[in-house]
This record gives sequence, C-alpha cells and structure tokens, in this order.
Amino acid sequence: MTLLEKIQSRPMPLAVLIGVTFVAAEKDRVAATMVVRDDLCTVGGSIHGGAVMALADSVGAAATVINLPPDAKGTTTIESKTNFIGAAKAGSTVTATATPVHIGRRTQVWQTRLEAEERLVAVVTQTQMVL
Repeated sequence: MTLLEKIQSRPMPLAVLIGVTFVAAEKDRVAATMVVRDDLCTVGGSIHGGAVMALADSVGAAATVINLPPDAKGTTTIESKTNFIGAAKAGSTVTATATPVHIGRRTQVWQTRLEAEERLVAVVTQTQMVL
C-alpha cells in the first residue's frame, strides 16, 4: 500500500464533508485539494477562515499519520496558527501542501501552504502530538 493509499483508506469525516481530496503523499510532503463551494464561503463569496483551517488541519494530520512511529496509537492537534494572506473565491480550487518543520518522538510540526489560482491564501503551522 502506498502512503497516499494509506491516507485514503482512513478518511476523516470532516475532510470528507468539506470535500478534501488527497492527491500526493510522501514522508516529507502531503498535498490535497478542495473546491471552494458556496457553503464554505463568507457572505462575500470568499472561502471562510474555518474552512481554510479545517483543510490545513486535515492535511497536517494526514502527514503526521504517515510519519508516526510503529508503537503510536494516533495523533491530535495541540496547536495551530494561521496567517491569512489572500482570498479564494467560490468555484476555485485550493491546494494545500504540508511539509515538515520538525518530526520528533512526541510531537511533529507541519507547515501547510494553501494556494488558489497561483495565489497564496494562507500559511498554517501546526503542532501534532503523537499519542
């Protein structure tokens, strides 16, 4: 089973609900896409900050899962910081790419860049605890 197949074999309910599709997975890079639907937007037709954070959290969690030590039981987010840079309009596709900042025995830190139409939407740094 490839790392991408491993991620896809354990879908996260919220990620499924908001339309996250994992498209690449390596130990040092996980990527997913999400179409910005109207129900994921603010009144002005741009992606809601909560949708941005949910996408980034899902990608960071998946990246952590494929990097867990064999004796780990799982992972949970213990800290997340989002810098909102630009908007993604309804109908556009956001690509989220997570890369490691730190992979340790008890924690992992991932930085996820979210882009739409070649524009930076947000940068999210999250810390995952290894359970």
